Amino acid sequence: MSTTVTSSSTISFFISPDVTNTELNKLFATAWPNHTASDFQPVLQRSLAYVCAYADSELVGFVNLAWDGSIHAFILDTTVHARCQRQGIGTKLLHHAIQVARARGIVWLHVDYEPHLDAFYCSSGFRPTMAGLLNVEEQKI
Repeated sequence: MSTTVTSSSTISFFISPDVTNTELNKLFATAWPNHTASDFQPVLQRSLAYVCAYADSELVGFVNLAWDGSIHAFILDTTVHARCQRQGIGTKLLHHAIQVARARGIVWLHVDYEPHLDAFYCSSGFRPTMAGLLNVEEQKI
């Protein structure tokens, strides 16, 4: 079930619309140079929600809200089409995701990001915190 959230210029935002692997892979390929085609459907089925941005009928933005089944959710895969970046679409994706999280009872919203994205996430209210990260494929225990 999708819900139209808002329309800005020619960009429309939808909460959890039907979106295909083809659309998502095409979007991710423009924004992530090393992207390999993926099956997004198992991830989307388990998400709290996700937000898609469309320019007319073309998917130009995406963010996923993963969750722990309780009060924590996680921003994942914030992606904006390469030709649409730096136009405020990513910020609007985040703001819609934050609103959805709040409406669905989430208390803590987490995001991991690289240092060059600090200003982007902080401008939407996130604050840097200490966190740990482990690549389980590389860790020998």
